[in-house]
Amino acid sequence: MNGAPARAVGAVTEREVLQDAVFGSPLLGPVLKGWSDVQLPDAWLVAGAVAQAVWNARLHYAPGHGLRDIDIVYHDPDDLSEATEESHAVRIRALFAECPARFDVKNEARVHCWYEAKFGYPIAPYPSVAAAIATFPTTATTVGIRPGSAGLDVIATHGLSDLCNLVVRPNRVQVTRRIYEAKVARWQTLWPTLHIEKW
Repeated sequence: MNGAPARAVGAVTEREVLQDAVFGSPLLGPVLKGWSDVQLPDAWLVAGAVAQAVWNARLHYAPGHGLRDIDIVYHDPDDLSEATEESHAVRIRALFAECPARFDVKNEARVHCWYEAKFGYPIAPYPSVAAAIATFPTTATTVGIRPGSAGLDVIATHGLSDLCNLVVRPNRVQVTRRIYEAKVARWQTLWPTLHIEKW
C-alpha cells in the first residue's frame, strides 16, 4: 500500500491527524513519551520529522521512509556555546539510543551565529523558538510539537491544513528559492503524490 492516495481528513480534525501520526510513529512516539527527559529550555520537536510522520501515515509508507533526522530545538540565549549545544545533542542521542534515526539538536538562540556562513546572508537573532519556526522553508514544516495536557502542544505558524492535506508551499519569510527548490526536489522523489507549489 506504499504511496496509496490519502483519504480526505473528513470529520477527523487536523490536530487529531497530527497527533495520531506522531504518537503512532515508532520513531517519534518514544521520543514524545520520553520528553520529560529532554530537559532543554522551551524545547520542541519540529520540521521535517513531524511533517514526514504525517505524510508517511497518510500515504501508507513505512514510518521511517525518507526521514533523515529528528529535529529537536530549544531556546537558550544565555548560552550560545556550540560546545554546549553539542553536549545536549550527545546526551539526547544517548537518551534515545534505540531510535535508528539521527537526532539534530539546535539552540535557536544561536542560529544567527552560523547562518551567514552556511547560507550566504545574515539573519537577526531569534527571540523565541516560535519565531524560528515561523521562518522554516515550507508552510507544512512551520510546525513544532511537544506533549501537553491536551495530548500535544502545537506551534503551527500557518495552521495544519497544508501539512494534513499533503500540500508543500514555500514560506518566503527567510529562505531563498534555491533552498526551497532543493528541498522539495528531494521530497518529490520520496513522496511523489505531494502537491508541491512552485516558488
